[in-house]
Amino acid sequence: MEFSNPTSIWLIVGLILMFAEIIVPGGIVILLGTACVIVAAALFTGVVDGATQSFTLWFITSIVLLLSFRHVTQRMIGGDAHVDNTDEEMDLYNQIVTVKADIGPGEREGRVTYSGTEWPALGDGSEIKSGSKVRIICRENIALIVEPYIETEVSP
Repeated sequence: MEFSNPTSIWLIVGLILMFAEIIVPGGIVILLGTACVIVAAALFTGVVDGATQSFTLWFITSIVLLLSFRHVTQRMIGGDAHVDNTDEEMDLYNQIVTVKADIGPGEREGRVTYSGTEWPALGDGSEIKSGSKVRIICRENIALIVEPYIETEVSP
């Protein structure tokens, strides 16, 4: 086998890339090596002739192999598909928080602590003293709408 022969060069480069998959895992390098072997086979059979056609065939074959390999692995292995709650209002609802500044009476705004941050809060019209617990009902603009939290005892 003569090493100046383009067929030999493509075959050797392809085999080197395929063995390099051991060092660089991920499935990409082996596909590039497979494309090189396909080009070597095309040169050997006379389907392509010359460097321009060889590189064109290698680029096209590499892209086809990479895209088809991705499709096959996605079908066989799948992926991690997890959808989190994207509605922040639902995260707020029914949370129990502590009042930092008196809320009310009437529509007087107070402050509560939620998720480590102080928020403006509006109540139901009654006065809610600082230090008491409240339940978040919803959010209106940047203020949280709260109601007094009444703990209920659960009997065993």
